[in-house]
Amino acid sequence: MKIYKICDSKLWKDAEEAGTFHGAGIDIEDGYIHFSTAAQLPDTARLHYHNLDGQLLITVDASLLDITWEPSRGGDMFPHLYSALDLKRCIHVEALFLDKNKVPNPINGWPK
Repeated sequence: MKIYKICDSKLWKDAEEAGTFHGAGIDIEDGYIHFSTAAQLPDTARLHYHNLDGQLLITVDASLLDITWEPSRGGDMFPHLYSALDLKRCIHVEALFLDKNKVPNPINGWPK
């Protein structure tokens, strides 16, 4: 199964150098890394990353991760990781671009 993380490019560069990702500020505060499913990505981008340029979409293979599914926005079940992410589980990194409404979007649309 694939899960997704929207991440600041500078923060991701630091993670690449370290080989692990511990999360953004909100992840560290909450004690877990917030991920989204493909269906949740557009709302996640609109609600949490509006007007933030320099974001990346990280695609992660969750099959070997200890993912916890917990209710969040609107009662939807969201994937959370209560440990650092080993970057070997990342299968794709893609730049996001602000659309006319200042919402980050992938150039070829969101994954299905």
